[in-house]
Amino acid sequence: MKEKNIMKKSSKTDWKALESMTDEEIDHSDIPKLPSIFFKHAKKWHPQSKVKITVELDEDLLQWFKEENDDWESRMQTALRLYVETHKESRRIQDLTH
Repeated sequence: MKEKNIMKKSSKTDWKALESMTDEEIDHSDIPKLPSIFFKHAKKWHPQSKVKITVELDEDLLQWFKEENDDWESRMQTALRLYVETHKESRRIQDLTH
């Protein structure tokens, strides 16, 4: 399957220079360290195949996503994924207690 290029702007990164560097040579000082709680709750996720559907949405919801980012469909997908993953755990707990 051919990967689509999702980057809208060209990168200013000197990729050849970066590829020639070792991990120790790369400056990470502008990246904050993640707290241990992040890793405690992190889950491995694998992208799944997409299914095309037609769905009716409130106009303001669609407009908000479109105004936020050119990649609004991916953002909407992420919002739905977060909702589902959050509520899966709640449903599992509820099923265990009933």
